[in-house]
Amino acid sequence: MNYRKIIHVDMDAFYASVEQRNNPQLHGKPVIVGGNPKSRGVVASCSYEARRYGIHSAMASSTAYRLCPHAVFVNGNFDEYIKVSRQIRDIFYEYTDLVEPLSLDEAYLDVTENKVTCASATMIAREAKQRIFERTRLTASAGVSFNKFLAKVASDFRKPNGITVVTPELADRFIDGLAIGKFYGIGKVTEKRMQDLGIKTGADLKKISREDLTRLFGKAGGYYYDIAHGLDDRPVEPYYLRKSIGKETTLEHDTDDRTLMTAVLKSLSGKVSESLDKHRTKGKTVTLKVKYADFTSVTRSITISDSVSDPNSILMHAENLLGKTEAGIKKVRLLGISVSNLDIEEPEFEEQQLVFSFIG
Repeated sequence: MNYRKIIHVDMDAFYASVEQRNNPQLHGKPVIVGGNPKSRGVVASCSYEARRYGIHSAMASSTAYRLCPHAVFVNGNFDEYIKVSRQIRDIFYEYTDLVEPLSLDEAYLDVTENKVTCASATMIAREAKQRIFERTRLTASAGVSFNKFLAKVASDFRKPNGITVVTPELADRFIDGLAIGKFYGIGKVTEKRMQDLGIKTGADLKKISREDLTRLFGKAGGYYYDIAHGLDDRPVEPYYLRKSIGKETTLEHDTDDRTLMTAVLKSLSGKVSESLDKHRTKGKTVTLKVKYADFTSVTRSITISDSVSDPNSILMHAENLLGKTEAGIKKVRLLGISVSNLDIEEPEFEEQQLVFSFIG
């Protein structure tokens, strides 16, 4: 059987590592890239020195501060991260055109056929890691396998600066020994539910039939069955198709002031409009996202006949949608606007929306 040769490359603590590289005074220190710990910012990235204190991405900055008061907090320099990400992407293209970026700091490469006529995906991964370090002074970890799922999981196995190879012969043993929380696509809630059912490892998951997993977890059950058996036939896509353009922000304080909400929506509308113009596109669907103070979220959308990109039109629709929520009756914590159903769903990497909001 002919297997594909897939590499997943994941930069090590990317944002924080860039900051440490650019500022030698940060070397060896717990560095946190994210929002002000006195506000509602979140951790986008943190150095391995910070991780020793239990800090991780998506954690509230205030929590990170409590865990490590002497940590150095820095704001995100996204222009620099995008610049370095492009350098790294250029290295990938030296080996193959089948590069699927997942974010600024990770990507899949299909090197079954490659530009360097090398039969060993492991050798390509090692060489690519070395080139990344030589050109950027940053380290990366890599997973090498015959499908995307195993390559993704393997890249996280020996971080930082590691490489893990899962051949077809080793796949069953590798999967059997994985803690269920290490399976890509199984989040904290599902992990807890599986553990309550006695499913703690890949070996446990493998014992359950597809039918039973589907009964327990719905459509996702089929996916869980497949990954437990090392089955993943998804190809490496050489780009992703932009489906929507949006911005969101967490408010400094929960509010029921509709005037303040309108001001926030005006700012967001302007930012979304700028992004639409940058990508030379418009969209027919405007979506408003509202997260209330109790952390529940709702979305409201409208699809119109004529595509929009100008800030005033986006704001008008967003305000109308706001009136269809409980905003003002209930206090609001976060607001977001996105435009989808785009005229041109263009192949684009960057430039996927950075999901963390840096407030303060």
